Amino acid sequence: MIGIICEYNPFHNGHLYHLNKVKEMFPNQVITLILVGNFLNRGEISVVEKYDKTKLALDYGVDLVVELPTCFAIQAADIYAYGAITILDNLNCDYLVFGSESNDLKVLDKIAQFQLDNSIELNKFVKKGYNYPTSLSLAIQENLSIKIDSPNDLLAVSYIKAIKKLNSKIKPVTIKRTNDYHSNKTTGKISSATSIRHLIYNNKDISNYVPKQTINYIKNIKLNDFFLIIKYKIMTEDLTNYQDIDVNLSQSLKKHILVSNDIDTLIMKVKSKNYTYNKIKRCLVHILCCLKKNTYTIDYIHVLGFNQKGREYLNKIKKKVSLPIITNYDKLLDYQILVDSIYSLINNTNNINKPIFKNN
Repeated sequence: MIGIICEYNPFHNGHLYHLNKVKEMFPNQVITLILVGNFLNRGEISVVEKYDKTKLALDYGVDLVVELPTCFAIQAADIYAYGAITILDNLNCDYLVFGSESNDLKVLDKIAQFQLDNSIELNKFVKKGYNYPTSLSLAIQENLSIKIDSPNDLLAVSYIKAIKKLNSKIKPVTIKRTNDYHSNKTTGKISSATSIRHLIYNNKDISNYVPKQTINYIKNIKLNDFFLIIKYKIMTEDLTNYQDIDVNLSQSLKKHILVSNDIDTLIMKVKSKNYTYNKIKRCLVHILCCLKKNTYTIDYIHVLGFNQKGREYLNKIKKKVSLPIITNYDKLLDYQILVDSIYSLINNTNNINKPIFKNN
């Protein structure tokens, strides 16, 4: 079985290229997607609802879609990766295929092993005002004389570390990534999800950059749509109960929320050397999604959808899988149901009670 891990926010031509390359590299193999649902890793809100993303994935060649629990999806890269790899390992995955700017697996593996063997000092870079990925990149350069600063390469290191921590048999495989992950510029037919979302937020045409079916599912939604909910929670709750929020950050949020009328204004008022823009944004999602400290475990495998090949694979391995395989929505943990309900407050979406089946 071949595993991929994606947010599909939204599903675009680069994702389609990636899927087609996976099918070309591993013909006739089962392709399993670990899908990040409605709330995402960098404090983003998905512009496509998770079941619509599941439909798109199945339509364009994925065989089995499994959800990455939100309590992993909205955290930093190492926790995010560990949750996804744990699920793939339980599903008896053979290969993990991911995009990489460097496309140099030996270097990525060397960095991952070094991080596992050594405690890299990041604080001195964080104190200078660098965000976590940049601080990590600078620390790697200082310790290994290797320059690696592209977001997919850094995420790839987290994947490899998780594979090693779990002593998993999964073998990582890279596909060369050709565009800037965070660029706001759209060029050619393949552009970053960031640039496409920028067009969506500004009500611009995205048809050149996404498969035709994606257009049908786009919702112009962003974190600021939840601002009043977040504001109320900041004003009324003990924020130090939430993941990654210490006393100083809590005090700053409570001080500045009273004079802020949107998410960006709040973040810019709170932002400092110790609290980067991206960290604060992620913490606001932790508040919105009620993510308490150290409350993340993989309790089950939640199947969002499959085709006939995916169904047959599940039936083949289900007796060997140590985690329960959940297909009925009402059997999910209360936390996941709560998070989906929060998303639906703005999106008016309906929770689906059973996985989507695509009949080939």
